[in-house]
Amino acid sequence: MVSVAILGAAGGIGQPLSLLMKLNAHVTKLNLYDIVNVPGVAADISHVATNSEVKSFLGVDKLAEAVTDVNLVIIPAGVPRKPGMTRDDLFKINAGIVKGLIEAVADNSPGAFVCIISNPVNSTVPIAAEVLRGRGVYDPKRLFGVTTLDVVRASRFVRDIRPKIDAASLRIPVIGGHSGNTIVPLLSLASTPLDLSETEIAELTNRIQFGGDEVVKAKDGAGSATLSMAYAGARFADSLIRAINGEKVVEPTFIDLAADEPGAETYRKLGAGFLEFFAVPVELSSQGVARIVPLNGGVTDGEREAIAVAAKALDTNISVGLSFVRNSA
Repeated sequence: MVSVAILGAAGGIGQPLSLLMKLNAHVTKLNLYDIVNVPGVAADISHVATNSEVKSFLGVDKLAEAVTDVNLVIIPAGVPRKPGMTRDDLFKINAGIVKGLIEAVADNSPGAFVCIISNPVNSTVPIAAEVLRGRGVYDPKRLFGVTTLDVVRASRFVRDIRPKIDAASLRIPVIGGHSGNTIVPLLSLASTPLDLSETEIAELTNRIQFGGDEVVKAKDGAGSATLSMAYAGARFADSLIRAINGEKVVEPTFIDLAADEPGAETYRKLGAGFLEFFAVPVELSSQGVARIVPLNGGVTDGEREAIAVAAKALDTNISVGLSFVRNSA
């Protein structure tokens, strides 16, 4: 059984994510933390008829208690993206938030698994890694950037043009990062052969990469992807919980490639090069990353070109995150 802390539990992602984690039968304790409104969220969710105990932690002075003696920390905290706002704009606000939260995790539950949802993931995961490293408690096998929404979108968007395909069972590897052209869906390696035209591939790839913009526009200034992100976050958390309990589960996630250097070599040769962080399919275990899973075939020339584009952007994103922590010291 697993104890979970959700940091940013009263936000647009945090509330539905908290509800979904309350429904997870493997969760025994659910700590909900935020700087506003979280007592009401916790009271509401605590009425759901599952066996987990829900507690609320309001304000910075309760943060340490919220993350003490937990197995899994999920962080959706931060401001949402608004129309016209880039992930660089988000970074200026969310970087400091993530840094403070991870410091508390390092000091109070240094062995916890940490799942980062707060955007921009390409930079906030390196921030988390650098903070944990600075505290002397960094284990690259236990830090994850949640890129599951890209995987979910890939499956769903394919079904939009191939209605006979089951979106729930379709698996498409999505590697690279978690924003724009750093997202590389490997449509040629889908679990079900797709037989797509070049035009369909181009349109699908663009929609998967910029699906978040679709939601931001549709919400007309009222927020970004929250419900689908909560679903994706809960799916990844459930996969990790199942792995903690001994099941072998594979999920793509943005990790430090040092978690499995031999396994990372395939992706380095594909174009990841010397990048420290990259989204790859990972077999999860009770220790976190068991291994990086190799691809089940070769990529196309177009996919290889997309990986090169992603790697160039990721190099900058990662450096920005690492520099933020180093310059804050």
